[in-house]
Amino acid sequence: MPPTDRFVISFAAEPPQEPLVYGRWAETLQQQFLDACHRIDSDGEDLGEAGEIAWFPDRTWNGRTYVPAVARTTTGFELFGFVSFTLGPGGPEDFDTRAEFTAETAEANPDWKLDLNDDIVGSWRGEDGNVADMTLVWGVPLVPGGAIVTAELADLAVDQCPLVSERFTLLAPDNYRGDYLEVRLWDRAAHELARESLYVEDEEES
Repeated sequence: MPPTDRFVISFAAEPPQEPLVYGRWAETLQQQFLDACHRIDSDGEDLGEAGEIAWFPDRTWNGRTYVPAVARTTTGFELFGFVSFTLGPGGPEDFDTRAEFTAETAEANPDWKLDLNDDIVGSWRGEDGNVADMTLVWGVPLVPGGAIVTAELADLAVDQCPLVSERFTLLAPDNYRGDYLEVRLWDRAAHELARESLYVEDEEES
């Protein structure tokens, strides 16, 4: 195989290692996530109370495991974020949790084919001082028939995750050398069903 001019970190994160969280472990992560939600600066918005938390597949990178989460609130907002931790001799430790809110929901955007959330969790330094944002991406497909989701940077697959209860988590380099992530949904026969960018294109000025 000849050398490539797209030298960038790929498939850096471990694939999901555990089933979606449940039981006492879910209760532990729930408390971490809700504590972070209570610290959100709502900018005067009434966020209401969080409903049931949807947990997403875990991904581990650079010694830290990330478990994303989403919850709707009683006032119609969506809370999203993740709980992360390291594994010590006695089990999970060094918890770090992030949470944000949005009014942009799938119901309000019928043109969406993938409902995505993302957060930068680190960086990777490449050639000539170029730096990629290592980005956690999680979401659900809004079209039927999907089996696996890929993250692609300049048409290069840099991560993938099978759907688990119609949920997925990716951890991939983004914003590298002027290239940005696209998330693509595939069926079992490798037919593309949907694609979305992490970035909303500005409307053209009239």
